[in-house]
Amino acid sequence: MNESFGARAEAMPYRSGQEPAGRGYARSWDMAFDKGKAERLLKDRGLKVTRQRMAVLEAIDSCPREHLTAEEIFELVKADCPDIGLATVYRTIQLLGSLHLIDRVSFDDGFVRYEMGSALEGTVRHRHHHLICIKCGRVISFQDDLLEELEGKIIATTGFRVVDHEVKLYGYCVECGGDLIEEKRE
Repeated sequence: MNESFGARAEAMPYRSGQEPAGRGYARSWDMAFDKGKAERLLKDRGLKVTRQRMAVLEAIDSCPREHLTAEEIFELVKADCPDIGLATVYRTIQLLGSLHLIDRVSFDDGFVRYEMGSALEGTVRHRHHHLICIKCGRVISFQDDLLEELEGKIIATTGFRVVDHEVKLYGYCVECGGDLIEEKRE
């Protein structure tokens, strides 16, 4: 975790009814941010490595258990780059998304959220998936891609090649009685 952003991330208020930073979010893997790789990727695409671009990446990486809105990213970045504007953050997010350095996610709560992407791993992979508690709004990420067999059948029967998909499963987390609700149904 980037230390300059980490302390502020813990204190940042969380929006849209989600739990506060550091609680309620889980990522089943850790993606280490490699600043050097990010800089090389930008340069290889003929783009400048700017303080603002790197600050946005570092802000998102500093909150690996969260899915941040543009405004939340702006608040984190603004502390180290006080001259940055919200419009610059939005443009930077759009650029970094097009490079797969960050991913855009939506949990149907009225906000577009962002998390680290896959480009620094050297490949563009399917995104991970999300479990969303319909009671408390908790979001749990999981990496398993259980749709590979289906994608193979689709290409074999239709010639259509799936390059990405997004799966959101809605239900109840353990804290909201997910196990108990299932027991009552049986």
